[in-house]
Amino acid sequence: MARLSNLEALAARETTEADEVPVAQPEWPKLAPDARHGLAGRFVAAIEPHTEADPVAVQLQFLIFFGNVIGRRAHFAVEADRHHLNLFTVLVGENSKGRKGVSLGQSKRLFHAIDAEWADQRIESGLSSGEGLIWAVRDPIEKRERVNKRGGPPRYETVVADPGVEDKRLVVFESEFASTLRVLARDGNTLSAVIRNAWDSGTLSTLTKNSPARATGAHISIIGHVTRPELLRYLSSTEAGNGFGNRFLWCCVRRSKFLPEGGQTHTLDLGPLMRELGEAVRFARGMEKLSRDDEARQIWASIYPDLSAGRPGLLGSMTARAEAQTMRLASIYALLDQSDRVRGEHLMAALALWDYCEASARYIFGQALGDPVADEILRALKAAPRGMTRTEVRDLFGRNKKADEVGRALGLLLEQNLVVFRKEPTGGRPTERWFTKDLAPDEEVCGA
Repeated sequence: MARLSNLEALAARETTEADEVPVAQPEWPKLAPDARHGLAGRFVAAIEPHTEADPVAVQLQFLIFFGNVIGRRAHFAVEADRHHLNLFTVLVGENSKGRKGVSLGQSKRLFHAIDAEWADQRIESGLSSGEGLIWAVRDPIEKRERVNKRGGPPRYETVVADPGVEDKRLVVFESEFASTLRVLARDGNTLSAVIRNAWDSGTLSTLTKNSPARATGAHISIIGHVTRPELLRYLSSTEAGNGFGNRFLWCCVRRSKFLPEGGQTHTLDLGPLMRELGEAVRFARGMEKLSRDDEARQIWASIYPDLSAGRPGLLGSMTARAEAQTMRLASIYALLDQSDRVRGEHLMAALALWDYCEASARYIFGQALGDPVADEILRALKAAPRGMTRTEVRDLFGRNKKADEVGRALGLLLEQNLVVFRKEPTGGRPTERWFTKDLAPDEEVCGA
């Protein structure tokens, strides 16, 4: 019956998506019940009444902690690529009252009971440079030293100048992720490239002459907290488009309830959950390659075309690794169940969580294209029911933008099917009046 229920759930999901009607302002994302699968779901259910934190934030950080504490041995192979189970996420609140920080402590307390050394020493903050991140997981550093012996020719020996870091697991927690985004904008900063390599391969190095440190087998996870206004202000189009953004799971979070006296988590008996988590960690540390079972392969074949399809604009840039993110999540769900196979329920749970993250990205970034000129034009057109002429569009920028820049931006909006225009006679050369698709007049327009 479990197999039938999973496939029925998949069919229901596809039907729902087909019936959805796009709206101008996306709704706050909703988490499907499938995501609450297994140990992670039971942990969230136990503490949810006792915390103001968003349950999605608690669960996602629980999964990220698990994927890091087990180390780099377990992986899922896709052709020649190995996907290890280190994840990156940014929790995005509308304001600073989203209780993002509270959500981290709930999961950390449970994992501290499983691996206190990891919880105390391998959760750090301070994403300020690529060199600094490499240093936190560096290999031993060797150098050649000249050895002089009296009466003989000089010779050289290799000595260990720095012993490096033995434990390559690291969770980087940034409660002010906006600061990290500002760092990325600095000329010559290597942080973006190092973060991308940390998600991909765990082999980290820079070409900086004065930075001899490198790292192999690094197992880095990242948790960032930021408000939506800060994110939209500081995330550059470069980082959105170069693959930095789509290595993160974007997750909308908000305060779940008001508890003036605080929660009563100290009264909970989490012993059974801790024992089960300890068993799952030990199991996962002994695992290597995971694979999908027959049901999961059937589900994967059904969802893969949609997952791998590109999305337009900034949303597409920020969600372009949907397949890999989903399989990393599914593998974590499987290992929490102490399974060496990704089963249907694990894939459905991962898909439900990915759907929430994709809906979060849609809520956060909307129809933004990641092109500052095009995005500014689109915002202005949405506020102009009578449309705008090309001259009025140029005036948005105080005529500081060249005509070809404005033309390129309008062409991008037209290509993404977000705007239309009509030609109006003037007694001479016709003028163009531009509209958003939903504000376009009934009469004939171009680009529809």
